[in-house]
Amino acid sequence: MLERSGPAPHEEAGTVPESQPVVVPPARAALFLVVTVDPGGEDTVRDLLQDVSALRRSVAFRAPPEELSCVVGIGSTAWDRLFSGPRPRDLHPFRELRGPRHHAPGTPGDLLFHVRARRMDLCFELARLFARRLDGAATVVDEVHGFKFFDERDLLGFVDGSENPEGEIADDAVFIGDEDAEFRGGSYVIVQKYLHNMKAWDALPAEEQEKVIGRTKLANVELPDEVKPADSHVALNTVSDEHGNERKIVRENMPFGNIAQGEFGTYFIGYARTPEVTESMLRNMFLGREEARHDRILDFSVPVTGCLFHVPTIDFLDDPPERPPLAAHSAPGFSEY
Repeated sequence: MLERSGPAPHEEAGTVPESQPVVVPPARAALFLVVTVDPGGEDTVRDLLQDVSALRRSVAFRAPPEELSCVVGIGSTAWDRLFSGPRPRDLHPFRELRGPRHHAPGTPGDLLFHVRARRMDLCFELARLFARRLDGAATVVDEVHGFKFFDERDLLGFVDGSENPEGEIADDAVFIGDEDAEFRGGSYVIVQKYLHNMKAWDALPAEEQEKVIGRTKLANVELPDEVKPADSHVALNTVSDEHGNERKIVRENMPFGNIAQGEFGTYFIGYARTPEVTESMLRNMFLGREEARHDRILDFSVPVTGCLFHVPTIDFLDDPPERPPLAAHSAPGFSEY
């Protein structure tokens, strides 16, 4: 079983199943594992998914105050290999974006493990246990260790995630409702690994950096509309519905880096009740819109991965549907691109 958070009514008809711990306070440490399922590894993966909570508890027991949590996501291709029955309505492979100047690639990813805690050793130990269980059945294709950087800042020096909704507004933004009743209480998550050109960024005066982001650097205040450029990151990540209401996601981004390799980046992770909200933001960033060709932050920050996952409810993972017939997943080409 997975630990429960978010909507938590009883499992009666018409109620919302219990959700994975998507909406939690900002973590000091995070570990992101993206995994592809090897041919023939489906049963091993299904067994692990039902045991994630027990493994988490075995690690968290050593340090209860450190708030160890884990969210599991499942990709589109893997879903059809692991489960029979209905699919989540909006689950599909990550949609690659190729603009006039910048490119958002789609990369392989069948499973996502988003592990968070106040200490990295707990994250690492839980991820190690996952990898041991998956040995011979799945391959880790990307691993990122994220850390809190001062007062929730990214390596560009700006506060990240300050526009996240809170409380019931956050739950409404990230958890599926009656629009897909079979999967109420689930969510969707998009991840991208961005690498920063720190030399070019550091060459910009602070005032110019603020125009790229759309917020002040020190005080973390959004620039007034008359000053904020149309191609700033904040401007292009503001999307609204047909009634003019702003649509929200919950970002749990983390900085990461490797000094020896000259690697400095941000791991973007955005949860939403439908991926269309995050995809609208990405389209604005990479393809632009009438008043802006692209998000200026992309001149300094380049994505090298891109995956989309459904985050099932705890009830689903505790009691999953049967595996589909072998013929349904015997064709080659299991991973998403």
